[in-house]
Amino acid sequence: MTTLCSHEDLIATQEALKNVEKSYPALFEQLFHIVNLTRSLQLRYQFMGCLLMDEDPGKNKPSYLHHSVLGLYKSEIQKLKDNPDFPVIQKMIKSFKKVGYAKMCLLLLGTEPETLTGLTVIK
Repeated sequence: MTTLCSHEDLIATQEALKNVEKSYPALFEQLFHIVNLTRSLQLRYQFMGCLLMDEDPGKNKPSYLHHSVLGLYKSEIQKLKDNPDFPVIQKMIKSFKKVGYAKMCLLLLGTEPETLTGLTVIK
């Protein structure tokens, strides 16, 4: 997905992620786990975001992944969604929707906002 956002949007997203990490460490750890799992399985962050936000993943749904692995991945996503504090994540994602799922994930993984400024295509 192609996203265009400002440097200020990226910094605000990074700060929101840090606030979640500080205020809800267990929730943040679950989200961090999901992002790393997504990366390890070479899935699109857009697919992960769609599952988290109950959106149709459309063309972002992987066709190469065995159904049992996909089922395991979805069960890990569900564990995060079952966390009673999950609405905090949903609210943050909705607030920074224009940043995009991929850039949010990269910020969560420690990428500096300066490297994500401008037009970037991330699958």
